[in-house]
Amino acid sequence: MPLSDALVRNAKPRERRYKLFDETGLFLIVTPQGGKWWRVRYRWEGREQTLSLGTYPAVTLKRARMGRDAIRQQILEGINPAEARKAEDPDALRETFESQARQWHEARVPRWSAVHAARVLRDLERDVFPWIGTTPIATLAAPQLKPVLARIRDRGAIESAHRVLQIIGQVCRYAIAGGHAERNPATDLKGWLPSPTRTHFAALTDPRAIGELLRALDGYQGTFPVRCALRLAPRLMVRPGELRQAEWAEFDLEAALWRIPAAKMKTRSEHLVPLSRQCLAILEELRPLTGRGDYLFPSIRGRSRPMSENTINGALRVLGYGPDVMTAHGFRAMASSRLNEMGWSPDVIERQLAHAERNAVRAAYNRASYLPERQKMMQAWSDYLDGLVQGADVVAMALLHKSGQAPYLRHEQAKAAVSDTELAGVQRGVGGAWVVDGVV
Repeated sequence: MPLSDALVRNAKPRERRYKLFDETGLFLIVTPQGGKWWRVRYRWEGREQTLSLGTYPAVTLKRARMGRDAIRQQILEGINPAEARKAEDPDALRETFESQARQWHEARVPRWSAVHAARVLRDLERDVFPWIGTTPIATLAAPQLKPVLARIRDRGAIESAHRVLQIIGQVCRYAIAGGHAERNPATDLKGWLPSPTRTHFAALTDPRAIGELLRALDGYQGTFPVRCALRLAPRLMVRPGELRQAEWAEFDLEAALWRIPAAKMKTRSEHLVPLSRQCLAILEELRPLTGRGDYLFPSIRGRSRPMSENTINGALRVLGYGPDVMTAHGFRAMASSRLNEMGWSPDVIERQLAHAERNAVRAAYNRASYLPERQKMMQAWSDYLDGLVQGADVVAMALLHKSGQAPYLRHEQAKAAVSDTELAGVQRGVGGAWVVDGVV
């Protein structure tokens, strides 16, 4: 069914870009941002090609059809439409990859952190511009990209190669939107690079080592907000980005809950974080200092943005914990490891870690489930950490609960982790936790 002026005019943006087709190769792309781009598809020497016909409403439906018809006539006359356009518009070849990349980067900088913006520009200036910077972006093709990526791959930086390919693709899409290119050659290299080797974030899991770490964090001599962030990080089990971007408006201190909005979550769904008594006390200490602003941990460069993404890791380095020993993300692995060892339900732990549920039905059911159990677990976890700060080895927290609370605890596993001799020496510790001389 051919397009009409009304259909083109009233086409609304959706979550993903989509196409509205006219006849004989003409179609309209509607972007999530509301842009409307005319394209015509044709075949030349057996290969499918696409050319831009401008953007709506500058180019009306009638003019787009005229452009399509002109292209079809060129094909009938044995003329390559793409080559003919280049000959007609020599300015198209003046837009190089570097010029478009710098324009793209400048347009994106306001949305990025300073660290990320600097890293992207560094990647381009070091690994891309020297090789294809002067290449007209309209003529850029996959064979020209392969040597660029191979140089990065061959030095062992597989993840960097994937990141650079992604950047090149974004620059090409920017050029297409501006009418300076017809296609994105980065898409032709999907699967060409080897998959990066996934490594786990370094984390401490031995109780005595955790105790030493916690005492080191308590003794950190940095600014008070950073000291508070370091004290909260082991207790909250959230991702580093979620912690550093925490806003006071998200906290209900009376209900002892932190509601992280879906937009901030990796899983794109709201996440509830129960706050232990210890966390509430830290927040009450921090509120007089930063409570009048948006962020709990504002940047030293201004309260309108959160602290740097490297702040926690930087503090760990100052304290002598290298990236191969402990990282900001490692606090999550530390909690997961110890809580599983202590017999807490994996479902409760995974829900508190906000790991994505692969089963869609189960995910919908579990969205706000286990909250009472998670509240108990988070309080017990803070109590356990208090015990480690005091130098004790804390018995599996499952033993603190009666058998009637079994739905969220694996009691037999917890009991198996503690010998009869150790149980004989159990005594009350800090925060009501049980402590014992032996290691659990």
